[in-house]
Amino acid sequence: MRIAHVALWTADLDASAAFWARHFGAEVGDAYVSRNRPGFRSRFARLEGGTSIELMTGPWVEDAPIDARERAGWVHVAISLGSEAAVDELARRLATEEALISPPRRTGDGYYEAVAKTPEGALVEIVA
Repeated sequence: MRIAHVALWTADLDASAAFWARHFGAEVGDAYVSRNRPGFRSRFARLEGGTSIELMTGPWVEDAPIDARERAGWVHVAISLGSEAAVDELARRLATEEALISPPRRTGDGYYEAVAKTPEGALVEIVA
C-alpha cells in the first residue's frame, strides 16, 4: 500500500502551485475545472519520487483561523530531501520568504528537520 496523493485547500491556487514548484521542484499540472461543482479548480503538484499533492480551491475556501491550527485531523506533511545539507539549503531559502517556522534541528525522535508553512499556512516538515 502507498498513499496516492494528499490534498490541500488553498485560497490562491496559483500561489500555492508556485510555492511547491519553487521550493520542492514539483511539476505542477494544468488546472482541472469541475463541471459538477461550480467554482472548484485543482492542480496536482507531483514531487520527485511519485508523491502528489492535489491543490484545490473554490470561492468557499477561507483561511483557517489561527486557533484552529491544533485540532483533530492531519497536522503536517513531511518531505524527505535526502540529506541534512539539502534541509539547510531549503530552510535558508524559505527563511528569505518568511515561510520558515522552525529552523533545522535534531528532534528528540532522531529526525533532522525544519518546519515551513505554505502560503495557506499548512505545515510542511522538511527532513533529511
